[in-house]
Amino acid sequence: MGELKNNDAIQLFEDKQICTAWDAEREEWYFSIVDVISVLTDQKTPRGASNYWAKLKQRLKDEGANELLTNCQQLKMTAADGKKRLTDVADTEQIL
Repeated sequence: MGELKNNDAIQLFEDKQICTAWDAEREEWYFSIVDVISVLTDQKTPRGASNYWAKLKQRLKDEGANELLTNCQQLKMTAADGKKRLTDVADTEQIL
């Protein structure tokens, strides 16, 4: 992954926030998977989305879909409490 810019950038989708990061070298956006799940499943809390993603990852692993999980990268993004934490991210193609 190249140099990331705007690591704390926020995109809005249906008035909900999705943390993003721009990789200038690859000219690629990365999106917080938990934030995308929160929007798509209408989770009420960040913890709900996090639990949903953890359960989905376990199911994918159990079904042998390790390629998807291997392709997930982690970036430090600012959490709701203001602290930076490693977050699973996916690029535009992976999200779609």
